[in-house]
Amino acid sequence: MDIQKTHNFNPHVSVDCVIIGFDGESLQVLLSRQSEEAPQEQYHSLKLPGRLLYSTEDIDDAARDIINQLTGTSNHYVRQFRAFGSIDRTSNPKDVLWLENALKLKIDRIVTIAYLSLIRINNRTQKRFAGHDVGWYKIAELPQLAFDHNRIIEETLKEVYNISSRQPKILFEMLPPKFTALQLRRLHEQISGKELDVRNFSKLVLSKPYIVPTDEKETGVSHRAARYYKFQSSKTK
Repeated sequence: MDIQKTHNFNPHVSVDCVIIGFDGESLQVLLSRQSEEAPQEQYHSLKLPGRLLYSTEDIDDAARDIINQLTGTSNHYVRQFRAFGSIDRTSNPKDVLWLENALKLKIDRIVTIAYLSLIRINNRTQKRFAGHDVGWYKIAELPQLAFDHNRIIEETLKEVYNISSRQPKILFEMLPPKFTALQLRRLHEQISGKELDVRNFSKLVLSKPYIVPTDEKETGVSHRAARYYKFQSSKTK
């Protein structure tokens, strides 16, 4: 059978960016919200930031453009994760309505290329993107998102866990330059989904040569001041 004679080609390819940060307690993801004026029953109001690919645009360039716009800087860990192309991605009328109203195009099916980025949460993150409000949301408490974006985030977390097992230095992309052992342990717990024993964690992780203790400690805290550590990339090998 000649597939070209029996099917229409679909030109819609998009880029969606899973931008993950850590606030010291929980993992969060940057999401775009449909206008507050839109009735909630009309749309799934939250989605990953992304857009259709321009015909003259490289996919990697599109992803970096989105991430740079949102974070105000290009100095982030970014990698192409995988493609999501299920024929059911645009099966929900709410999602299709959002797209068609925004793009003024008839949408049948979209294949999206997902990108993963790990960043430090700070005040430089843009509050608007492509005409929509943008904000941080706890991954553990996400509502139903548009399209298959819940699944994309779930698969991204698995990827972060697998990558961090091989390249633990990527986790420090989400930590401040100086961090406590508690912050580091909670980050590991959030990624693994498991509670870690404090003593075993300190023995296995804080003994790594690239985790360097400083002479500084927390100030202005009601509990015993914890020592700060820093990541030293020259000692990762």
